[in-house]
Amino acid sequence: MEKDELTYHVPVLLKESVDAMNIRPDGTYVDVTFGGGGHSREILSRLGEEGQLLGFDQDEDAERNIVNDPHFTFVRSNFRYLHNFLRYHDIEQVDAILADLGVSSHHFDDSERGFSFRFDGALDMRMNKRAGLTATDIVNTYEEERLANLFYLYGELKNSRKLASVIAKERNGKYIQTIGEFLEIIKPLFGREREKKELAKVFQALRIEVNQEMEALKEMLLATIEALRPGGRLVVITYHSLEDRMVKNIMKTGNVEGKAEVDFFGNVQTPFRLINNKVIVPNEAEIERNPRSRSAKLRIAEKK
Repeated sequence: MEKDELTYHVPVLLKESVDAMNIRPDGTYVDVTFGGGGHSREILSRLGEEGQLLGFDQDEDAERNIVNDPHFTFVRSNFRYLHNFLRYHDIEQVDAILADLGVSSHHFDDSERGFSFRFDGALDMRMNKRAGLTATDIVNTYEEERLANLFYLYGELKNSRKLASVIAKERNGKYIQTIGEFLEIIKPLFGREREKKELAKVFQALRIEVNQEMEALKEMLLATIEALRPGGRLVVITYHSLEDRMVKNIMKTGNVEGKAEVDFFGNVQTPFRLINNKVIVPNEAEIERNPRSRSAKLRIAEKK
């Protein structure tokens, strides 16, 4: 199982993130991004007889990594439904919630899933293979302006309008189905020296749109306010500026927009207290072992 887990996904900032959860042997915890189960195994190793862990993952492939432990419950669902499933399992509040928002290495390395421009295959990108919309649907059916907006917002691409225009022109009379066909259309827009970085941004934007990642993250983060008991910890690892901004905002202001509410005396009203003002990042040794951890940022907050 350890070998399978490592090939599926190497857990990032493992000790730092699980330490941040302040685990008590008899506590109740949630890992909303189960994936390869690396973080969950570490949490379970610190639980006693009364301890309990719920692991969320919407990807059926993650079920192969389910931990055989009486203290563990696997929830095959998007973490946006955190509130519903805690209620379903008769859990009022929990002691800590962990979210590692990185896409599993497994997804990037599986050519059939369409997450990476390194392989040819279907332009899919669905985390939940039972869900409807695919990246193929988006590049073939979204209006040009809508395409430009998603490349700009989710990929932070400066040439988003040109990109959308070229896609709209090329798909006229031709249905774009594969990664290879898509790359043939967009590659000429990027210089050789920055090609990989720019293509990664294009694929990131499509993946976020396909999986409604920003909407799901917003719902999950808001749900944590009720789900955590006073003194409970919210521990989140982010990988790009869009999600990091939302996490930082919820921890500082209690909402993802970052609109601070102040009381009569000018004090910010927030449900959280920051544990680390400065983000925790992987050290050089971890980055060397796992290059995909390079952009990880760990933020920790405690429910007041």
